[in-house]
Amino acid sequence: MDGQISITDMFLEADPVVQTVMLLLLLASIICWVIIFEKTVILRRVSRSVWLFKKIAAQIAGGAEIEDNPEFTRRIISAGVEESRDGAGSETRADYRERLERSMRMALSGRLDQAGSRVMFLATVGSTAPFIGLFGTVWGIMHSFIGIAATGETTLAVVAPGIAEALFATAMGLVAAIPAVIAYNKINSTLKKISKEALMGIALLGNHLARLHFSPAERGL
Repeated sequence: MDGQISITDMFLEADPVVQTVMLLLLLASIICWVIIFEKTVILRRVSRSVWLFKKIAAQIAGGAEIEDNPEFTRRIISAGVEESRDGAGSETRADYRERLERSMRMALSGRLDQAGSRVMFLATVGSTAPFIGLFGTVWGIMHSFIGIAATGETTLAVVAPGIAEALFATAMGLVAAIPAVIAYNKINSTLKKISKEALMGIALLGNHLARLHFSPAERGL
């Protein structure tokens, strides 16, 4: 229908600066969604691994023999066992346990850092995209006013397209920012929950290894 303005028309007829802003926001939005889908898959996998780790840690602390030991669990346990081979010396049981748990936390941290990589991009987009869109809007409105001054036309039919093009940049900024902020908060919350669960398993293992080292009766001596 005549008089309608499509999204394609708003982009093609916009000022080159506004077009650049729109393209940047579109690219940022696409990257954000790629990160969101990637982290959804990764965090689900890590959450499952941590659940298994906590379960196995409880079984080991209870004296059970574990035959099926996943790689994630094996890496953390190995870090604690390797550290436990160093003599306690004059360490107290609490110091010895803390040293073992610190070693296991470092192994865990490396895995969680991988799971949380590129998340800061979401925070950056969430905090800057609205302002980038606003810049495009301000620039577009200025360009429209310059065009109005040059032609002397102030009718709605003349003014509306330029204003719509400018405001579309703000809309794109919000479209990019809102999912990024929501995803960033959700991912951080999930990572904290996963870390808390894993630390509970590490505490069980640390206590178990310290008990074995400091209790001759439990070592069969």
